[in-house]
Amino acid sequence: MSTQINDAVRQAAREAGLTEEVVASFAASAAPRLRDVMASLVRHLHAFIRDVRLTQAEWDAAIAFLTSAGHITDEHRQEFILLSDVLGASMMTVAVNSPARSSATESTVFGPFFVEDAPLIENGDDIGGGMSGRPCHVSGSVRSTSGAPLPGARIEVWAADDDGFYDVQYEGAALAGRAHLFADDAGAFEYWTVQPAAYPIPHDGPVGDLLAAAGRSPMRPAHIHFMVTHPGYETLITHIFVEGDEWLAQDAVFGVKQSLIVPFVAHSAGPGPGGRTLDQPWSSAVFDIALAPSEPE
Repeated sequence: MSTQINDAVRQAAREAGLTEEVVASFAASAAPRLRDVMASLVRHLHAFIRDVRLTQAEWDAAIAFLTSAGHITDEHRQEFILLSDVLGASMMTVAVNSPARSSATESTVFGPFFVEDAPLIENGDDIGGGMSGRPCHVSGSVRSTSGAPLPGARIEVWAADDDGFYDVQYEGAALAGRAHLFADDAGAFEYWTVQPAAYPIPHDGPVGDLLAAAGRSPMRPAHIHFMVTHPGYETLITHIFVEGDEWLAQDAVFGVKQSLIVPFVAHSAGPGPGGRTLDQPWSSAVFDIALAPSEPE
């Protein structure tokens, strides 16, 4: 028995000594933040390996998984961001960098389908651009957390069509379902798009294999992306989710927050906002946004 105890003590000391040796290798870094981050990463990574008693075969499988993620990544697909998403690391980063403020609109994941320099539209314009789906009118306001309207706030919006695809996923297609616009003098905004649909994240690669092995769905609930900016206020990156969507409780990337679930009200064909007459059913959603100041108000 004493031999076994001594062996266990020596093993624990050997493992702890290796961790300290690796941590010390970063001590000479001229960048304090790099030194601190790497020391923490090494300690947590080594603790994980010790905790699960990782086998050599499991380590080999992990390296093969990461290698496969690298091979499938290109200018159109980032498998490592996808991995971060499904592990909740993306949402944890959002949480750490967007502390909860009861009066500010909550943040969520950015997603991979944002496009710089989306077309500028005027309030009330239609950004559907021929996308398939039921017409949808989105309106709301942008205010500070104290309730003051924020005229001129820039609002970037983008969403998938009712087949669950973004414009950039169609080869050669023109930009559609995305735009930027500015809040009016009262902080209000409105535009037309199409009702978004639930869709699966890309699951034909290693991340999809991981989800399948875990018995997890790749689906995301229907949503519209927003990025809202105004001088003197924190940039807001968020979604609105369609109330009643079947995937709200099983979002593959953990992005759903109760405060971001919005009713999309169904309407019959006929008169709509802005004097528009619809020859088919349409829907509407209202999303009022509160931006947190860069400095406390």
